[in-house]
Order: sequence, then C-alpha cells, then structure tokens
Amino acid sequence: MTKNVWTFGIIAGFISTIGFLLTMLYPDAIDMSIGMIYGYASMLLAFSLIFVAIKNYRDKYNNGIISFGKAFRIGLYITLIASTIYVLVWLVDYYFFIGDEFMKEYAEYTRNNLIAEGASQETIAANMKEMEEWAELYKNPFINAAITYTEIIWVGIVISLIAAGILKRKSQHPTV
Repeated sequence: MTKNVWTFGIIAGFISTIGFLLTMLYPDAIDMSIGMIYGYASMLLAFSLIFVAIKNYRDKYNNGIISFGKAFRIGLYITLIASTIYVLVWLVDYYFFIGDEFMKEYAEYTRNNLIAEGASQETIAANMKEMEEWAELYKNPFINAAITYTEIIWVGIVISLIAAGILKRKSQHPTV
C-alpha cells in the first residue's frame, strides 16, 4: 500500500499546483476569479487519482477486495501527501516570488467586487481593514501554511469518502 500511496500522492501533489503555477506564469492572462477556478479544477484533477489508486490497490494487490476503511485511508494518505506538496509549493511561490503582491492584488480584487456589487463605503472600509489584518497574519509561514491546507485538504477528504464508498468490495464471490 505504501508504494501505491506515495506514487499517487506525489503525482497528485504536483497536479494540484498547476492552477496557481499558471497564474504565477501568466499573471496578466488569468485574473483572480478565473485563477480560483483553475486552482480548484487542478485539485479535482489531482484527487481523481484517488479513484485510480484505490482501484489499483484493490485489484492488483488485495485480490479485488477492499473495505471502506482501508480505501478511505488510502485516499486520506494521498490527500495528505498531495496537500503537503501543494502547501510547500505555495509557500515557496509566495515567499520567494509573489509575496505581499498577492495580498495587495487580492485586496484590490475584493474592493473592486464590493464596488461592483454596490456595497457601502462602510462595508468596503471594514472589508479592507479585515484584508489588512489577514495580510499581516499571512506573513507568518505557519499561519500561511494552515490557511493553505484548508483550501485543499477538504477537497481530498470528500473525494476520498466518495471513492471509498464506490470502490469498496467485500468479496469477489457471493456467499451461499
């Protein structure tokens, strides 16, 4: 199980980073709202490997049988590996390439959306104050990592649950 989990986890980890690497490489071509779509699409693509990994383990290494719990653990381990790669790549990207610019751009994006929605000046000011507080928190790498984990890990957990439910198999032969 270990080799299976590490192989699929590492591949999923690098696939999951495609969304924000694209926005880093092409910052003018991809705005924040589309960037989020690319980000979550790359996470879904990455975590689709959980299905492949569970089926691979079940059929090749476990005689076609796997419990829900074992299948979920495989998915969860892949999620943890992939999420950790995602967080590490984000931290390197954030601290060495985009830094405070990301938070400034995100604040500007948020302000423009609030203005477009017709929010009051008080609402805009309150949101900008909150954005400044988050930007300050985001400078701490541990808080940054924790926030980044919350972006991705729940996607993998949900897909792990779904995959475990679909792919579980108690035995190949019905008992009489």
